[in-house]
Amino acid sequence: MRRHIKSALSVFTAGLMAASLLVGCGSESAPTDQSAAPAAAGEQVSTVSVETTESNTSKKTVSMGDRQIEVEVTDIGLKGSFSYWSAFTGDSATWDQERVDAFNEAYKDLGITCEVQYVPDGAGINNGKLLSSIAGGTAPDLLVTDNPTSAYQYVAEGSFMPLDSILKQIDLDVDSFYAGCKDVMYYKDQCYLIPQDTNVIMLYFRPDIAKECGLDVDNPPTTLEELDAWADAMTVADGSNYSRMGLIPWLDSGNDAFVLPFFFGADPYNQAENKINLTGDNMVKYMEWIQSYAKKYDPEKINAFSSGLGGMFSPDHPFMTGKVGMTITGNWFTGALKAYAPDVPYTAVPVPVPEYGRAKSSTFGCNVFAIPSGTDPEKAALAALFVKFCEQGTVNDDNFCQWRSIPVIDAAFDDVTLTKEGDAMYAMEREIAASPENGIPALCSVSAELSTQFQTLRENLIYDTSLDPATELKTLEDQMQAALEAK
Repeated sequence: MRRHIKSALSVFTAGLMAASLLVGCGSESAPTDQSAAPAAAGEQVSTVSVETTESNTSKKTVSMGDRQIEVEVTDIGLKGSFSYWSAFTGDSATWDQERVDAFNEAYKDLGITCEVQYVPDGAGINNGKLLSSIAGGTAPDLLVTDNPTSAYQYVAEGSFMPLDSILKQIDLDVDSFYAGCKDVMYYKDQCYLIPQDTNVIMLYFRPDIAKECGLDVDNPPTTLEELDAWADAMTVADGSNYSRMGLIPWLDSGNDAFVLPFFFGADPYNQAENKINLTGDNMVKYMEWIQSYAKKYDPEKINAFSSGLGGMFSPDHPFMTGKVGMTITGNWFTGALKAYAPDVPYTAVPVPVPEYGRAKSSTFGCNVFAIPSGTDPEKAALAALFVKFCEQGTVNDDNFCQWRSIPVIDAAFDDVTLTKEGDAMYAMEREIAASPENGIPALCSVSAELSTQFQTLRENLIYDTSLDPATELKTLEDQMQAALEAK
């Protein structure tokens, strides 16, 4: 996954969402029939289709950056242009522009063109720009966002188009995707979101610091108790502050709302019963573990220590400077280390879990494609061709090699250069990705607000350890259940 800044999840009010969905259409082009009209808030639109000739696929060699790649080109008997909003920035945007250019070259003879615009904050999902564009009738025909949780909430609110019929038109088979990816793809048995790739979460540790502390780098922690012991051994007090922390559980992916609870075996939302579940034993134990770090190391001291430290894509990140010995984060951190701290040694291993947790598993972080409701059916079909194009291993290979992100299909690993070269870390990622436990937690119609409120609750528990986790979680559970039922 190409990414530079992890944007905080925005909280959308039900009123704003409803108002935006009640007017406008999802494309600059007017719908060609009633089936393309936007849905009312909370209403799911029926699958749209467009009559085409039988599709046929051929091979073509095109330029992508400074490389020549072979790609598949699918002719569905349509031509025209479509608009595309990309969430990527920096060199990620450069890469995305390369694949847009490659697509345009591949489909030039068929008269198909992708017109890309780079829209920060998750392709407008995080800052309300997408909602405004839907309300104003200027939404793109396609978007890709790095915020799958909020994208799923958009699905539940009726903002995106179901894709099952279109996927058949372009011959894109999603049945072979990892089951965990399908958590975010499907809503009420219809497919709305397509991941372009996925990622796994791992524990990164500094072997040089581990050796300095007398730890066995050949036997990294696998249990929660071992992780705590390593964290304690790596922590160095410096008077009233710390000069090094072994682990800050709410750093990097630990700051995400439901990544670490996943490893504890928690399920914050029960889809079958449509119930928010924040008071299960495993969730309470996660919060108690977080509080144990606050009690042991003093949150004010941790805050003073971490104040001013660099972010994930900065040479001042505490792992890169040696101020933190371990961090829990995704495979993209390998690319950040290569770019900003190439001389820093590191080892990545599966996240240690309690005995009741999900061992050698991971949440799936992914960039997802979506087509806004109301998009002209022909433009939607053309946009879907770009999605299919972007699933190809030849298009993704440099992305995979730089950021260690992975395909959404197991068999596709065999076509990745890292696999062909026998890269041990990539093989471990493949093993983690194959776990039947994997998934994307807390996907529901209040996903964004639930995540934000959960993060606030966790911060309160960290800075006020007199608060009872079970009591606070119950209060939030009741609040979010009421919000869910009001949808």
